[in-house]
Amino acid sequence: MHHAIFKYHATHGPIEIAYLQEGVGPPLLLLHGFPQTKKIWEPIVQLLKSQFTCITPDLRGYGFSSKPPGLPDHANYSKREMARDMLELMHSLGHRTFDLVGHDRGGRVAHRLATDYPSAIRKIMVLDISPTWKMYANTTQQFATAYWHWFFLIQPTPIPETLIGNQVDFLLPKMMGAKAGIQNPFSPEAFKEYVYWMKDPACLHAMCEDYRAASTIDLIHDQEFRDLGKKLVMPICALWGEKGVVHRCFNPISDWQEVFQEVTGHHLPSGHYIPEEIPDILANEIRTFF
Repeated sequence: MHHAIFKYHATHGPIEIAYLQEGVGPPLLLLHGFPQTKKIWEPIVQLLKSQFTCITPDLRGYGFSSKPPGLPDHANYSKREMARDMLELMHSLGHRTFDLVGHDRGGRVAHRLATDYPSAIRKIMVLDISPTWKMYANTTQQFATAYWHWFFLIQPTPIPETLIGNQVDFLLPKMMGAKAGIQNPFSPEAFKEYVYWMKDPACLHAMCEDYRAASTIDLIHDQEFRDLGKKLVMPICALWGEKGVVHRCFNPISDWQEVFQEVTGHHLPSGHYIPEEIPDILANEIRTFF
């Protein structure tokens, strides 16, 4: 898999995070989601690099980053561990405080970063998600039907790994196409990369572990914070696609108000894949908010 020249940084233990850093200005960490890589940000980085130092990593388990086998309790794919990877990456690059944008799973990692390291995060933007615990707690028939992969990927190893691994070319376009607001928002090069990694058994296992953690250990960590009865004070902007499932099934503004004091945001003319469907609009939203 050929790629722009990216770098590796050893975060903690044996974990290495692949990342690109491009641009000038205040640091902006951009986190991708499932089943994608840092590639989703390429159009955004081109639009923002004159104003921001854009850092785009592959999350643990994704793309070119380390993919350790999951632990029995999925702790090494907890959003807490994935957030710690990102904090250590940013520290190694000399960024003590930074702004943060997270799409999909990356938004969940961003939420945990803000929760565990509030002094490091200036502002946070989340794309097309409500908090994980809220989405599980408010699961309806409509949501479960649309986000069936949430309930499929959390089944024990190696059930989803085996079934998906045998049918990647069939499944991936269906999984992703159903959530996109336009026919095909992905560049051919990007989509090829997503297919490539889903066909990698270690990556496929890691992606399932990400979801298994979300349905177990992450919910425990989320509950611990809610039990404190406090709210996060950094401003958060929640943006979501009006053609998407989150728009139909949740209320991101009031959902995020349960854990953040200062919430702004609105829906955008997009499906789930906001960075790739409407890069110009998103770049403007980022400039305005940060």
